[in-house]
Amino acid sequence: MLNAILYVLKTGCQWRQLPREFPHWAAVYYYFYRWSCNGTWVRLHDLLRSRLRQKWGRHKQPTAGCLDSQSVKGSATPGVRGYDAGKQVNGRKRHILVDTLGLLLAVTVTVASVQDRDAARLLLRNLPGHCKKLRKIWVDGGYSGRLLQWAANCFKFCLSVVSRPKEIRGFTLLPRRWVVERTFAWLNCSRRLSKAYERLTRIDETWIYIAMTRIMLNRLT
Repeated sequence: MLNAILYVLKTGCQWRQLPREFPHWAAVYYYFYRWSCNGTWVRLHDLLRSRLRQKWGRHKQPTAGCLDSQSVKGSATPGVRGYDAGKQVNGRKRHILVDTLGLLLAVTVTVASVQDRDAARLLLRNLPGHCKKLRKIWVDGGYSGRLLQWAANCFKFCLSVVSRPKEIRGFTLLPRRWVVERTFAWLNCSRRLSKAYERLTRIDETWIYIAMTRIMLNRLT
C-alpha cells in the first residue's frame, strides 16, 4: 500500500492508472484517505523528522526556522482556487515552515489570492507541539509590517526579515532564505505536486507531508 501511494506521488498518475503489481486502486485510495483523516501521515512524518535531526546531532525540537510560500497552478479538477496577481498564477498557495535543515515543521494550503501575512497568522496559530521551542523565524519582505509585532506579542517569535539587496540584479543567494527555497525544490521533484490536483486543500497538505516523508526515509536508510 505504501509503495503504491509513493508511486502516485512520484509519477503523478491517476489512481485508476496504478500498475497491476500494486493492490487495487480503490483499496490504495481508501487507506490513503483514511490515514489522511486520522493524522497517520502527519505522525509518521513528525517521528521521522525527529529521528533524522537526532541522527545529524540536532535536538528533535528546533529553535529556529524559515517561512515562505509557493504559488502553484490549479488543474481541471473542481476545487477552491484564487488568483495570485504578483505571480500571475491561478490556483493555490503553499505556505511552509521549515527548520534550519530544510525539514518541514508545518504547512498550510490556501487559495492563491490569500496574502502571505494573512496565511502566516493562520499557520502560526495552528503550530503543533514540536514547535514549542521555536523562537526565531526568517521571512522575506512580504511578511513585514504588523505581522512582526503580532508574532512577538502572541507567540514571542522573532520574525527576522531577509531582504534582497537593491544594488544586485539577477539571481543571488540570500542567507537563511535559501533553505526554504531548497525545500520547495525538493517538493517539485514529485510530479503529484507540480499542480494543485486535489479538490480539498487538506489533501494537498497531506501530499506535502508524504513527499517529505519519502525524502527523510531515503536519508535515514
